[in-house]
Amino acid sequence: MKTLKDLNIDNKKVIIRCDLNVPIEDNKILDNTRIVKSLKTIEYALKKASKVIILSHLGRIKTVEDKEKNSLKIVSKELSKLLKQDVYFCTWEEDINKAINDNKIILLENTRFFDLDNKKESNSDEELSKYLSSFGDVFINDAFGTCHRKNASNVGISKYLDSCNGYLVEEEVNNLKRLDNPTKPFTVIMGGKKVSDKIKLIENLITKVDYLLIGGAMVYTFLKADGKEIGNSFLEPDYIDYSRKLLDEYRNKIVLITDNFIELNKCVNINEMSKNDIGYDIGVESVNRFKEVIDKSNTIFFNGSLGFVEGGYTYGTKSILEALNKDGKLVVIGGGDTVSACNELLKNNSFIISTGGGASLEYLQGNILPGIIEE
Repeated sequence: MKTLKDLNIDNKKVIIRCDLNVPIEDNKILDNTRIVKSLKTIEYALKKASKVIILSHLGRIKTVEDKEKNSLKIVSKELSKLLKQDVYFCTWEEDINKAINDNKIILLENTRFFDLDNKKESNSDEELSKYLSSFGDVFINDAFGTCHRKNASNVGISKYLDSCNGYLVEEEVNNLKRLDNPTKPFTVIMGGKKVSDKIKLIENLITKVDYLLIGGAMVYTFLKADGKEIGNSFLEPDYIDYSRKLLDEYRNKIVLITDNFIELNKCVNINEMSKNDIGYDIGVESVNRFKEVIDKSNTIFFNGSLGFVEGGYTYGTKSILEALNKDGKLVVIGGGDTVSACNELLKNNSFIISTGGGASLEYLQGNILPGIIEE
């Protein structure tokens, strides 16, 4: 992997692809974690380069109306505040070369605005790639969150400029590599909604783990496969056979929940579920069962909330996060929903939190990330 130590940026115009895709509501940034994580590379470039040009996406652009609510202008203000210097915000309609000449650092508008024209950004259009690369002399990819995608603003630009990975990408990859040869016992805690979304992840990790703890809505497909009554809980009928096969082959590793909350203040044993009940969160007994495994584990990867967090069912996820927050354990939190839940429920923690979302999961599934710049 090519890093900043391998690229000379002295007195050059540097293009940095960051991941500034932050949650925004009512014109306010709800969580600036991704902006903060980008600062180390930006500050390094500001010390050495003549000009710094920042690219990022924000949200998804499918209609012209999406452009208004997904402008990076608000991000430029937050970036200016954090860097303690003005970051010039530049639209695609402006004279961009003049803006670069007149300012030390600029943030260009959302790269996905080009997706309105035959998805040129997302499809790594050659013409767009050349255009974006024309603004700089060298390129740094520091947007780990898009490294699993071939975009014009990451893979495309790197074809035309001498390029390397930034500090954040380097840190993210090195942290995830620690899960390739983990200190045992190695435990994966997996939640979220669908078994179908996790198949490749499960298959790549199941032979490496000592324990796989399953919660979230996806656990009910496993419980159904195990002959349990799950009421009206979420179920993927097409994946019952797959779940049963996993249980048959790896019963010694897989830990399922034994109770759950069917209302905010009502926890019942799985064996006492009625046909009309819906499970929304893992229960008290299940939390204690999970904690027993956590206590004897040295390396833990946590992906997917364990309950319907957005509906107020935070007990299971919060309890497990608190149990994980102990000295001497390597804990990696990955996946957008899990990171958001962690930031909300346990802000003061000692975890390695991956900002990558889909990129983190793609890496852990054993897939090549095309945005990673190799030697």
